[in-house]
Amino acid sequence: MEVLIAFIAFFAMVFGIYYMYYSTRNKERLALIDKGADASVFKIPQEKGAPVRFFHPLKMGLFMVGLGIGVAAGYFVGELGMHPGASYPSMIFIFGGLGLLVYYLLTPKK
Repeated sequence: MEVLIAFIAFFAMVFGIYYMYYSTRNKERLALIDKGADASVFKIPQEKGAPVRFFHPLKMGLFMVGLGIGVAAGYFVGELGMHPGASYPSMIFIFGGLGLLVYYLLTPKK
């Protein structure tokens, strides 16, 4: 029974977040229209018509590989004597960050 309540609460929370996001966005835009302002401030500039990607596949791939290596490294460090409660999260954060750093170094600068 507790699991059911937790799932309902989780989905209600996700729905509430999306509802608040879209309703406030709509109110902001309507206020801009009332004042006669240009709504182009909401547009994200694109280069050569390319779609805007918030989650680049290479970035997510390198981040996930970093997390996987971090889990393995956390296990090995835990076997060497470090407390498992500290070894797993520390290695996951370190190697996940290294994956994002590799992405930053691989992508061309604009």
